[in-house]
Amino acid sequence: MALFLTLSGAALEAQDFERGLSAARAGDFPTALAEWLPLAEQGDVLAQYNLGLMYGNGDGVPQDQAAAAKWLHLAADQGHALAQFNLGLRYAQGNGVPQDHAEAAKWYRLAAEVGDASAQINLGVMYGIGQGVPQDYAESAKWTRLAAEQGVALAQFNLGQGYSHGKGVPQDHTEAAKWYRLASEQGDAVAQITLGAMYAMGQGVPQDYVEAAKWTRLAAEQGHALAQYSLGLKYAIGQGVPQDYVAAVKWFRLAAEQGDALAQSNLGWMYAKGEGVPMNYGAAHMWSNIASANGDQEAANLRDAVAKQMSQDDISKAQRMASTCLSSGYQDCGG
Repeated sequence: MALFLTLSGAALEAQDFERGLSAARAGDFPTALAEWLPLAEQGDVLAQYNLGLMYGNGDGVPQDQAAAAKWLHLAADQGHALAQFNLGLRYAQGNGVPQDHAEAAKWYRLAAEVGDASAQINLGVMYGIGQGVPQDYAESAKWTRLAAEQGVALAQFNLGQGYSHGKGVPQDHTEAAKWYRLASEQGDAVAQITLGAMYAMGQGVPQDYVEAAKWTRLAAEQGHALAQYSLGLKYAIGQGVPQDYVAAVKWFRLAAEQGDALAQSNLGWMYAKGEGVPMNYGAAHMWSNIASANGDQEAANLRDAVAKQMSQDDISKAQRMASTCLSSGYQDCGG
């Protein structure tokens, strides 16, 4: 009889949890709370974890990060890997608990040891920078590899970085390119531009300018400013793509409007020479002036050279355009 009652009680608890889960999926969080709270108070680990998420997100309850941490802690203490990871994240950020990187590392490790890829990559990062744990590049590479082998793009990129720089693993550009490619194929823009650069240099892969342009373009199309500048440069000199000044201007402008000083300087040159755009000394002055303000020392030379071809009124107008462009966050840059 006791065994029957125990099984029956467990079955009823499962039904209550499922009712709460169905309600939550339908957006009915008050019903989910009513079903899960008694279960959580009785020690049901899934109910505790889900209550932690509800309080963290403010779903059906007032948002309360301390309450979220409380329920996640209870679930984490029972070995729930996602709760352990989320609790580690909270300690890392000081969200609902005091910030404590050593405590964060503790919870990441528990989740990482049972295969949680997000915990593995975060623990790898902590070992890499010595945050909450002693700095240890080999240990960083170990945990990063476990996440990379699960297909996490960021971990694959980070492992590629380890091989590129010989941190925690022997320096091996071929192995680096392998991991960058895996991350690139998942759409990681930083990995894509890095792989593109390796093809351009012939580092770890055969030199191939067409392949370099291909990967650079994929990153540029995701809005990566350095990739946009690099692709503009490839069009300007015809490296891996047909020389096309109009396309060069397009990509320089996209990067320039994100604040990339080299792209701004090159866009100024295109206006000064009338390549890909009509010659326009005012626009050339504006972009080279902005590039100079953003730290490109060579751009000041272009600005000063262009100014010799302009009237004082035109220079003043170009300076106002530069000021407007900067103050608008590159939303109002005229030419």
